[in-house]
Amino acid sequence: MTQNKNQDKRRKYSAPVVDGIGKSASRAMLRAVGFTDEDFRKPQIGIASTWSNLTPCNMHINQLAEASAAGADEAGGKSLIFNTITVSDGIANGTEGMKYSLVSREVIADSIETVAGCEGFDGLVAIGGCDKNMPGCMMGLARLNRPSVFVYGGTIMPGENHTDIISVFEAVGAYARGDLDLIEVKQIEETAIPGPGSCGGMYTANTMASAIEAMGMSLPGSSAQNAVSDTKAADCRGAGAAVLNLLEKDIKPGDIMTREAFENAITVVIALGGSTNAVLHLLAMASTVGVDLGLEDFVEIGKRVPVLADLRPSGHYMMSELVAIGGIQPLMKMLLDRGLLHGDCLTVTGQTLAENLADVAPYPEGQAIIHAFDNPIKADSHLRILFGNLAPTGAVAKITGKEGTRFTGRARVFHSEEEAQERILDGTVVAGDVLVIRYEGPRGGPGMREMLSPTSAIMGKGLGSDVALITDGRFSGGSHGFVVGHITPEAAEGGPIALVEDGDTITIDAVSNRIELGVSDGELERRRQAWQAPVPRFTRGVLAKYARTVSSASRGAITDLP
Repeated sequence: MTQNKNQDKRRKYSAPVVDGIGKSASRAMLRAVGFTDEDFRKPQIGIASTWSNLTPCNMHINQLAEASAAGADEAGGKSLIFNTITVSDGIANGTEGMKYSLVSREVIADSIETVAGCEGFDGLVAIGGCDKNMPGCMMGLARLNRPSVFVYGGTIMPGENHTDIISVFEAVGAYARGDLDLIEVKQIEETAIPGPGSCGGMYTANTMASAIEAMGMSLPGSSAQNAVSDTKAADCRGAGAAVLNLLEKDIKPGDIMTREAFENAITVVIALGGSTNAVLHLLAMASTVGVDLGLEDFVEIGKRVPVLADLRPSGHYMMSELVAIGGIQPLMKMLLDRGLLHGDCLTVTGQTLAENLADVAPYPEGQAIIHAFDNPIKADSHLRILFGNLAPTGAVAKITGKEGTRFTGRARVFHSEEEAQERILDGTVVAGDVLVIRYEGPRGGPGMREMLSPTSAIMGKGLGSDVALITDGRFSGGSHGFVVGHITPEAAEGGPIALVEDGDTITIDAVSNRIELGVSDGELERRRQAWQAPVPRFTRGVLAKYARTVSSASRGAITDLP
C-alpha cells in the first residue's frame, strides 16, 4: 500500500501498524471491525470514551463518543472508539470504596496511554465526565503527545427546588440536627439528580473542565454546556474534526500545555471559585507534560486574581445557569482584557487564546452570577496554600471569607473519615473543635479520600462557622466551610499531623497563610520518637501498588515520577 506525502505525515503512528505486505495480519483484524481499503490510507483517530452506566456523569458519553467519531470520519480520518474506566465519587463517598477514586485517575491515564500506544493511533479525542476522568484523560494525552482534543461530557441540570448532589449530602446532617425528617430527606434524594451530566456546581468536574478549556486543550465553550444539548453534540463533532486539523499543523499537547497555559488555567479556576482538587490535578498534569509548576505558583497568581463567580458550593448559582448566560468565554475575555491571561497561548483550534476570544460578547446586562472587578466575591484567591509547623511542605484550603479568615480551636483527632462522621452526627463534635482526620493521605489511605461526608454533615448540623476540619486527605469540590486538606507530609510518612493529640491548640490563618500547632518543638520531637508507622492494610492489588509508588500531594500525588 502506498500513500502520498501528506497522508504519510498524518499517519506517523498508524502506518507502521497497517502498511505493507508484512502487516497483512493487522489489516485482516481491522477489516473485521469495519475497515476498508480506503480506511487504511487515513489517519487513525482514537476516541477514548469514559462511558459507564454506573453514574449520571458518564451515562451519556457513549453517544458523545459516537458524535466525535463521526466528526473525525467526516474530516478525513478513521475513528476507533475504545473505553477506559470511571468510578463515581458521589456514590463511593464516605465508604472504603472512595480509596479507589484518585487511584482511578492514574488507571485512566495508564489505559489511554496503553491502548493508543499499542494500536498506533495518530490522534485522539478523550471524553470525560466525572471528576478523575478529566485529569486522567489529560495525563494520558500528555504522555502520548499526539494531536489531541479533550471533550467535557457536560453539566447536569438542577434538581427540584434548585437542588443537587450536595443538597443530598447536607440533608443527612440536617436530619441529624432535627431540621428535616426522613420523608423530607427522601424527597430531596429522589429529585436532586434529574438525569445525565456532572455535578451541577463549581465542583471538581466543572472546575477541571473549565481549567482544561482555559489551557486550550478543548474547543471554546466545551466546559460550559449542558450534558444533553445540541451544543454538546456539536462540540463533540467539532472535536473529532479538530484533531485532523491538528494533525495537518502538527500541533501536539506539548505545544499547548505550556507554563503560560497552566497559569491561564489557574487564573480561571480562581476567578470561578473552583475546587481545591484543581491544585492536585494541575500539579499532576504539569508534571506529566514536563512543566515546572508548584504550590507557590498558586500563591503568586492568587495575589492578583479575584473570585468573581457566585457559584456553588459557597455561592448561589449552578453551572447550568452560567451556561445560560454564555459560559466561561465572556469571563475569560474579561480576564484577558484585564491583563490576567496570556493571550498568545496556542489552543486546539490552531489559533491563540486571544484569537479565540476576539469576538466573544460580554455577559448580558443585569446578570448576577459573574461579578465585576470592582465588586468581587473575594479580592484575591480563595485557594489558600498554607505552611507552618503542621504542614511544612504545604496544605491547601478553600476559604472564600464567608467562613472567616482565621480559626483557633482545640484538636479532636480521628484516624479515619468514618470515625469522624459518626462523632459529628452523634453530637460529640462541638463548637470550637478542629477536627483532625489523618491517615487518609495518598499513601496512608491509601488513595486520599474526599471528606465530603464529614464536611456536609458539619454544614447540615449548622456547625459550618463553628468548627474547622483539617486532613491529609482531600475534599470534594462540593465541600465548603473552614477546611484544610492535602496536609504534607502526610501522617503515614510521619508528618506533624501524625503527632497531634486531642486538646492541642491549632490555628489556621488564611491571611498570613499559616497553619500552626501550638506545641513546642521539644514536645513534637518527643512525640516523633514515640511514633510508629502504621502497618499497611493493603499488600496486594491496585491500592497496594498505588501506595508504593505515589508521590506527595504537594507534587500532585502521581505514580510515575522519574
